[in-house]
Order: sequence, then C-alpha cells, then structure tokens
Amino acid sequence: MKKTLLTTAAMLALAGAAQAEGKLNVYVWSDSIAPELIEKFSAAYDVDVTVDGYNSNEDLLTKLQAGASGYDLATPSQHFVKILIDEGLLEDISAHDLAAYGQVDEKWRGQWWDPENDYSIPIAYGTAGFTVNRDVYDGPVDSWATYFEAPDALKGKIASLNYPDEVVGAAQLYLGVEFCSEDPTEMKKVYDLLAAQKPDVAVYASDNIENRIGSGEVGAHFWWDGNSLRTRKNDGAPIEFAMPKEGLVGWLDSMVVPAGAANVENAKLFMNFMSEPENATIQYNYYAHSSPVELDLEKAEYTPENAPELFPTVPVEFSKACSPAAQDLVTKVWTQLLQ
Repeated sequence: MKKTLLTTAAMLALAGAAQAEGKLNVYVWSDSIAPELIEKFSAAYDVDVTVDGYNSNEDLLTKLQAGASGYDLATPSQHFVKILIDEGLLEDISAHDLAAYGQVDEKWRGQWWDPENDYSIPIAYGTAGFTVNRDVYDGPVDSWATYFEAPDALKGKIASLNYPDEVVGAAQLYLGVEFCSEDPTEMKKVYDLLAAQKPDVAVYASDNIENRIGSGEVGAHFWWDGNSLRTRKNDGAPIEFAMPKEGLVGWLDSMVVPAGAANVENAKLFMNFMSEPENATIQYNYYAHSSPVELDLEKAEYTPENAPELFPTVPVEFSKACSPAAQDLVTKVWTQLLQ
C-alpha cells in the first residue's frame, strides 16, 4: 500500500511538472532567492525562470504602478502588500487555498496587510537597523544615538539608504515618535534629527552596501540583519549588527502575483515549491533571514549562537501602511532632507 501511494504521488508530481511548462518572470529583492532553487524549480517543472532584482519597495511600487510590468511574482514587504492591494495592483490568488499556506507559521496568518490571506504567502522576515565596522569604530552600539548622533570616530563615515521607508521609521523609534504620525510637529523632530545627521553621511545608497561597510569605506551603515550576517560569515568582514535599546524596524516579505500576470499558475507553483521544508531550508541558509514557514531544523544553519543578527534581543516594531496624510509627511521630510 505504501509503495502504491508513493508511486501515485510520484506520477502526480510528474503530471504537475508536465502541466507547468512555460515561463515565470519574477521581480524580487536583489540576490534574495537561492540560485540553486531557481535551477531546481526550472528543471523539475520545465519552467523558464527569469529573475530581476530591486533594492526598495518603492522601486517595486513604481514599476507596478506604471503597468504592464511583465512580472508574474514579486516579494514586497508587509506594508507595501497592503498598499498594492489597495491600489488594485495584485491578483487575488486565494492564497489560503495553496499548499504553501499550510506551511506558514500561525502568527503570520490573518495579518492586517492581508487579513483573509487572499493575496500573499510569506517568504522571509527580519529587521532593519545599522551595522558598524569594528576596524573603524569600537564603541557602543546599544542605541540609535550611535547612528543618528555620530561619535567622533563616525563623523563623515555614516551611510544611509536612499529611500525613507525604514530610515524614517528608525528615527521615529529613536525619538519616540509614533509610526504613521500625522502630526507635523512630531515629524519636524524627525526631519531635524536627519538634517543634523546629514553632514556625517558619506552617501545615501541602497546598493553595494556589503562592500562599503565590509571594506571600512564607512564605519556605520543602515542595513538589514541577514545581509549583515552573510557579509560577516561569508566574507569575514569585521562588522557587527547593532541591537539598539530603542528597538529595530521589522519587515516581512511575501510572494505575491502582480495584476495582469501572464503566468499565474506557475507563480502559485513557485510559492508552493519555495514553501516546502526542504526548499525553505535551502532558502534560509542562503538568504540568512528568518523563515515564516516550516524548516528542516536538522539542516538549518543559523542559531542564536552563530547568528545573533537573526534573533533580536530588543523590541521590534513592524513598518505600517500609513494614511495619505502621514505618508505625505514622510515624503516631505525625505525630499527636504535630500535637497
């Protein structure tokens, strides 16, 4: 009986593979998907996969707002999932009916950005904070003060991202200003902090961060937990991801299907494939961000002992989808800052 069931399952898998031939065009965070999984999926299902990368949620939003993107799958963060849904830019794929949904940890189901789980399947989560190069700076990193009010060793040697999303959120954590504040007076405090920091910022950039901070070109860089981990472990860079007492900015990226996608069924198949424990573990070990789906723990490489970046010891507040009034204030702060 067991052998018969296994044979039947294998036949069904082969049938699914035959039905899945075609194309899949994905637009995801740069270098975020394990190349071996792209190859494995392509070979198993006879699907030609094209992968393009972006460096900010804003880039993705702009691309989809322009229409006719040609992409079948993307991976926005939680607050941008909500924005994309509200703007009618995503396909309702009844994600709750997918096999992948059964792999999702209960705490990530029914969240405010997709309460009925119609549009999205989580793929990774983590935090945004700042990383220091210990050859440049050997002082404390237990507060955002190190980043926003640079000590002498970091003056002129700080780098920021070139978009406001998580940077403004971190400034709000430091100042005690609520996320999505509609109070101009409170947001003026955020602007004043960032404007005072600006002379110490060597560059506002969201690419090539690993080389910039790993080489010591800058001493502190706004960054993400897993990226810092990968650069520390894989490149041997003398860096440390800070745990500021005021907290870190949280994010969760999900797989979604842009409205008008040509290969919706292949996108769903890819979601199921990426959420299988074996493949999710390969992705976890490659991407070095926390997984919202079940892993094969015997093969998972990262633990609190060898990857403290992934196990925060401070509060984490997740970015929110703000009202138009609140978002206008964020945009105003950033626009004035970079003038």
